[in-house]
Amino acid sequence: MLRTVASRDMGGCAMKEETRRLYLKAGDQVFHSRFPEWGFGVVVEERNSAVLGGMSYVRVVFSDGHTRVFDNNFANSCCCYYAGIRKYSGKPV
Repeated sequence: MLRTVASRDMGGCAMKEETRRLYLKAGDQVFHSRFPEWGFGVVVEERNSAVLGGMSYVRVVFSDGHTRVFDNNFANSCCCYYAGIRKYSGKPV
């Protein structure tokens, strides 16, 4: 999924644009490949900063009862995909 986020520069006149490659969206079902004890999770919130270079993150509620927050931008080496979060397709894992 690609999203374009617009932001004003310091002068307030020129517009700069940034395209973020996002992995998850609200409602996606996921699991963590490195922590199976967490169980399955659901993305309950997606946030994207309007500031150029800002954060994009998702909040996931797992079946172990904990809520965890992950970076959602593929361009960042800390993206939840690289950390082990995978979408659940309904097939056995």
